[in-house]
Amino acid sequence: MSNRSIVLVGGGKMGSAMLEGWLKQGFAAGTMTVIDPHPSEALTARAAATGFSLNPATPGEADVLVLAIKPQMLDVAAPLLETLAGPKTLVISVLAGKTIANLAARMSRASAFVRAMPNTPAAVGRGITGLAFSPDVSVDDAALAETLLGAIGTVVRVGDEALIDAVTAVSGSGPAYVFHMVECLARAGEAVGLPPAVAARLARATIEGAGELLHQDKGSSPEQLRINVTSPGGTTAAALAVLMADDGLGPLMQRAVIAARDRAEQLSG
Repeated sequence: MSNRSIVLVGGGKMGSAMLEGWLKQGFAAGTMTVIDPHPSEALTARAAATGFSLNPATPGEADVLVLAIKPQMLDVAAPLLETLAGPKTLVISVLAGKTIANLAARMSRASAFVRAMPNTPAAVGRGITGLAFSPDVSVDDAALAETLLGAIGTVVRVGDEALIDAVTAVSGSGPAYVFHMVECLARAGEAVGLPPAVAARLARATIEGAGELLHQDKGSSPEQLRINVTSPGGTTAAALAVLMADDGLGPLMQRAVIAARDRAEQLSG
């Protein structure tokens, strides 16, 4: 693992998920510093147990600076970030809506920036992160960024930073779409007579199981898995005729993703 110093700014859910992933991957705790003005008891205890530095009085310039604060806190944190990001610092940001230009304007000495969009399954090591690089990111730094973010799941490079808004719309916000599908499926179960608790249990277990099957059966496309469940003229076919209609789930999902993409562009601007 790299011996370069890593400074993580922000020890909330996403920051803590990344930190745990790095420790599991074998990054030395002694190379890590976490800066969080209001650390949780869990983060404080983890620092004591593993040995990473938490809120040192004078943090030094970082080899790798990872930003996991709330986007609206960027301006507040800017004076600190300016001291942490030097000419040789690789800056990795998971701040939604903050472009590489936004970051560069606040860290004038740095030139190597990675903009990343992970999602919440990172908390269980099953996230997926889209990455875009500034031109000054070296091949080695790009590989290091992929390793660091690969600690919380899968990593996908996108060629154009503008596509990060589309990544946000599909995978960044995507878990919420799935959770809402569970809600809708449960309500549909109630509508056909199931007790609420039973409908909720069936809906949740169905989505969990289907997701795990999709995860484990990497040789089959989602289309093929759908076909495997669908007997001609059967119950699933009757339901899919509704979901796959011209005004069904496909167009609805497309409108939802476009709305999310457009809102991401507005926030980035």
